Amino acid sequence: MERPGGLHEDDPPGGDSVTPEHAALIDGEPLPRERVDLFLETRPVRGAGNCATSHDEPAPAIRQPEAPSVARQRRRWATQVVLTDELARRACAARGLKPPPEVSPAKILTLAESDVADLGSIVAAALAHSPAARTLLAALEAEQTVPESAVRDYYDRNQDRFLTPDALRRGVTPFDGAAPEDVLSYEDVREAISRELRRAAGRQAFFGWLDQSRASVTYSHGHEHPGDPSHPDHEHRH
Repeated sequence: MERPGGLHEDDPPGGDSVTPEHAALIDGEPLPRERVDLFLETRPVRGAGNCATSHDEPAPAIRQPEAPSVARQRRRWATQVVLTDELARRACAARGLKPPPEVSPAKILTLAESDVADLGSIVAAALAHSPAARTLLAALEAEQTVPESAVRDYYDRNQDRFLTPDALRRGVTPFDGAAPEDVLSYEDVREAISRELRRAAGRQAFFGWLDQSRASVTYSHGHEHPGDPSHPDHEHRH
């Protein structure tokens, strides 16, 4: 949020303060602040409290006033989303991957609350915002190998997930004497389990890549990670 003279509410006090031109440095290369500003301008304010869900419509022309601490955290959160996009673009280029064309800035993808719960709001929003992040995640998922033993172990430990529709209608559970015919066979569900485990492993690989990639980032004042305890408004939430 800007103050008189073009300064922002998260700028340090004093007449010599200058708004930084970049939100962060990645290996010494600037990530322009304008990209964060554009993201903030084009994503709706309304949505889930974690800031990740949104609607397929531009942000309203007039926003309700926000508390300064909320505005500061919004900018820091947005910086992480834009940063993840930039890091993913670089990773795709290094891997020879070509992401699909970008969505118009005014076209905001909707996120399922389940994705926000599984991924965290920053990663979920970055995947919705960034074709490069989605392309990289798909590549990492495709690289995962799930051993047959892991698939079988998952099936054996989660029999309640594989009850037949008839068994569910009768209220059968694996804990009160389900008959063999009440449970879908391993062969029937093996591929679905393998896909689910590969997807989970791909997400873990994405988290690992992101953590490692962010190690090379230096943030400008007001763009620190929202969970960084060095600033007073920090929230340990992703």
